[in-house]
Amino acid sequence: MKSEIVSMFAFACLMVACNAKASDMPDIAKQNDCAACHAMDKKIVGPAFMEISKKYKGATQYTYKGKEYPLVEGLMMKVSNGGQGNWKGWMPMPAIDPKGKKQEQIKKLVEYVLGLAKE
Repeated sequence: MKSEIVSMFAFACLMVACNAKASDMPDIAKQNDCAACHAMDKKIVGPAFMEISKKYKGATQYTYKGKEYPLVEGLMMKVSNGGQGNWKGWMPMPAIDPKGKKQEQIKKLVEYVLGLAKE
């Protein structure tokens, strides 16, 4: 419970403090407030979408909480539930969909980001 409150507070602070150019983000990223911490081509609080895409280019698996998953499925879990440790940043990513109600949107977003390095 405490970690959820801290994550929600951090997310609220970031929403106010970050100045990512939301106009550069796809609609699905805007709808899920990704632009508060991510930009297309530069690090804000979280890594740039392009940097994420390059990191996972060619990967087929993603380790989430010690278990291997197919890449898209694992990244969907990470985006849905938040966390930290993949990018050595100080701020944990807040949960976007902890109740699993936006899974189709998150899948489209993950596939979009992964596809950036292929362009």
